[in-house]
Amino acid sequence: MNIAKPAALLVAATALLAGSTAAATAAAPDGTRVTAIERTADQVLPGHPAALKVTRDQVRYDGLTLTKAPRGKLAAQDLSCAYGHLCMVVKGTKFDFYKCQTWTVNNWTGDGPFTNNQTPGTVARFFNQDGSVRWTSTAYQAGTATWNPIFSLRPC
Repeated sequence: MNIAKPAALLVAATALLAGSTAAATAAAPDGTRVTAIERTADQVLPGHPAALKVTRDQVRYDGLTLTKAPRGKLAAQDLSCAYGHLCMVVKGTKFDFYKCQTWTVNNWTGDGPFTNNQTPGTVARFFNQDGSVRWTSTAYQAGTATWNPIFSLRPC
């Protein structure tokens, strides 16, 4: 299984998102205004032709949807997550995983809500840098997680 493309995308997306809180919008070269999630999409779309801008606040990839999270504290019980999906908020961005594969992540810090709304009994695994399991979540489960240091995850 080749995870290089999804891994590179998540590294790029999380690195960009880390700096996206400074300004919600910025001027594009042509003078139009773009949101932080659109800037992220513009950076990762060239490396992943299957990615689509869905809305101003959402980008979809093969197996993952990134959405700008609503302002304010979002609790796990408020985190909408479709059946069969694993969702979490990291640094103001909602990650909605719906494809069973290993995803490499970078620069995940802080705490945030998660909802494992996959088929009952499905185990999501979160890994340390050395590949050992840091923690697991068995569906259905919702709560708050500490994202650092998570280096990769497998929703199923």
